[in-house]
Amino acid sequence: MPTPSGLRRKIWVAFILQMTAISFAAVLGVYAAATVIEDVLVRRILTHDAEYFFGKLETDPSIAPPDTYFVQGFLEKPGADASATPEHFRGLGPGYHRGGGDRREAVYVADSPAGRLYLGLDATRTHRLVLAFGMALCGIIIVIVYLTTWMTYRASRRALSPVIALANTVRDWDPKRPDLDALLPENLPVRADGDVESLAYALHGFATRLEEFVERERAFTRDASHELRTPLTVIKASADMLTDDDSPPFTRRAADRILHAVRDMESLIDSFLILARESDAGLPEEEFSVNEAVHLEIERAQPLCDGKPVHVLREERADLVLYSSPRAFSVLIGNLIRNACQYTDRGRVTVTVEADRVVVRDTGSGMSEQELKRAFVSFFRGDQGRGSGHGIGLTIVKRLADRFGW
Repeated sequence: MPTPSGLRRKIWVAFILQMTAISFAAVLGVYAAATVIEDVLVRRILTHDAEYFFGKLETDPSIAPPDTYFVQGFLEKPGADASATPEHFRGLGPGYHRGGGDRREAVYVADSPAGRLYLGLDATRTHRLVLAFGMALCGIIIVIVYLTTWMTYRASRRALSPVIALANTVRDWDPKRPDLDALLPENLPVRADGDVESLAYALHGFATRLEEFVERERAFTRDASHELRTPLTVIKASADMLTDDDSPPFTRRAADRILHAVRDMESLIDSFLILARESDAGLPEEEFSVNEAVHLEIERAQPLCDGKPVHVLREERADLVLYSSPRAFSVLIGNLIRNACQYTDRGRVTVTVEADRVVVRDTGSGMSEQELKRAFVSFFRGDQGRGSGHGIGLTIVKRLADRFGW
């Protein structure tokens, strides 16, 4: 069963993944931009310092090359000794160079009539400075993104609260007595907007109609089953009167067939009465002997084997006691035994009571793979519909077993 916060948790996980992806992209983007900006900035500084120095040199030949916190310069005059120039600068042609020496250094070389100017800049310092500003900017961006995402998440939670409340209301329903009025928007624990109101009213209307259909079907099945008992009782009593010793053989055989049909109809009515209930509540439950119930149902099914070379055997390997509805169990096991007797032309039907189950075996015609797949389909009859069954016996057995957990 899903947890009440399942939808909220999914949204929160989605926002977390979104924030993580945006944060990673922001850090990567800022770092890449900082690297590019650093290179452009270093070029600009060195080029500007060189132009500035040569401009000053024209008016003041004695001016010294730049020597600041970032930039250190050396001027090689024509014909002068170059020993003052660092060794790793020597041999570099005019232009911009990265690297050189043991340090992460940028070098700009420019020529003029006054000589060759070497400007070196320790890029480590500028890198730290640019990266610090970049990370500060990245932090601001991430904070803004987090705040925006958190506000969006809160707004999403408020928007989804009515939907989640509606889902929780449906989930907490008692299946036996659902509270349909709890679906009305005014009864929800949170205030619903227009869309959720429409959904709640639609669910309430659908649930109300469904409940009416179920109640109508249940009432029809219950009332029809009760109404059928009266004519069946009359038919059964009249048929019993025709089976006395003074009746002709033909009359007795006809009366026997009537009694068999009446017993089948009584079993069918009992099944409908049980299945018409919303649950097994109301059926009397008690501790009863499964062995005795099986013995009684075998006696009731025995007339189905009269006139056929079929023996109905009972094997009791254990005394099985069950606490449940003996009426429902009798209907279930009776359907199985009668089904076996009806579709067995010769041989035997064996009903075995074990410590935890009842097994019904027969030597009948069996079922094909296709018939087995449809064995529990209502009104399906195997073996080309042979016999006088209605095609719902196994369906009733399956539904009763599912109802009582057998």
